[in-house]
Amino acid sequence: MPSDYDKGAYPEPPRQTPVVDKQTVLPNPALIVSKLFYYSVDLPVTTFRGVVDSIRANNNLVYYHQKFRRVPDLTDCQIGDHLCYFEAEMQWRRDYKVDQEIVKVVQERLRACQQREGNSYHQNCAKEIQQFAEVSKNFQSRYGDLGAYASARKCLMKQKDRMMAAQANSA
Repeated sequence: MPSDYDKGAYPEPPRQTPVVDKQTVLPNPALIVSKLFYYSVDLPVTTFRGVVDSIRANNNLVYYHQKFRRVPDLTDCQIGDHLCYFEAEMQWRRDYKVDQEIVKVVQERLRACQQREGNSYHQNCAKEIQQFAEVSKNFQSRYGDLGAYASARKCLMKQKDRMMAAQANSA
């Protein structure tokens, strides 16, 4: 600082940081709680996470996506082959869930288009509307009216009835 400054307006800063005058001998409870949390929760969790991440880094396999081979349909199963029946039922349930997700994705696309376009969505979202109508019609024709206890066998019987009705109408 220059020597000609106003000492009343600009006092000199202290040369040392003053020592905090402690009012009590007891330790700070917030500091105790934070240290307790750190050593009892945060440190073990962080350490465990680091170990798991290092193990995962060594193993590059994808854990969350299981691929199933396609199994024969119920029509291909031999009479009395209960394992084949079970596999066909599980395959049908997987297909049912996939078809549900397809309908959801197409419906989300339609809703997004409706939200984006506003009142003119009938003109601008015609492709999405037509796609949703087709997907929902196909889903309803395959899985509709199966009830709460739907199964591959019920679905196959519904398909058989639909085919027989189509043959009767054509004849």
